[in-house]
Amino acid sequence: MSRSGIVGAAIDVAAITDEVRDPHTGAVATFLGTVRDSSDSRTVTGLEYSAYTGMAEREMQAIVREAIAIAPGVRIVAVHRVGNLAVGEVCVMIAAAHAHRGPAFDACRYAIEEIKKRVPIWKREHYSDGSSEWVNACAPDAHARSPYPEDTHA
Repeated sequence: MSRSGIVGAAIDVAAITDEVRDPHTGAVATFLGTVRDSSDSRTVTGLEYSAYTGMAEREMQAIVREAIAIAPGVRIVAVHRVGNLAVGEVCVMIAAAHAHRGPAFDACRYAIEEIKKRVPIWKREHYSDGSSEWVNACAPDAHARSPYPEDTHA
């Protein structure tokens, strides 16, 4: 079974991991996005996530379908949380299970990179000085490497 969703409650990492596992899976790849305590040089005390839920859920469903096309046989769950989160809480989780680790990693990586690029989710950072600011939650990670090898044959 594969699914995706926008959730308002805490993400149950163990339950989602168990959801994708079955006797045929030899590998489970997971990604957890968590609220960190800094952004640039500012101290972050928490985040608020907001989404256009209908559009966000449709886009996440499309991403899960695409991940399955990339890694046939993968079982994948992708969920993103909205609402107020404290430092350390899980804001997004991808769990992908397959008989082999390669397809599990490929599906997991594809899903998180596409969610960051395409799903309409907004993030408001709350800082230790009492201020807050909306920042772009739907932006590729500048520190992320491409999951696909560069074509060196051009």
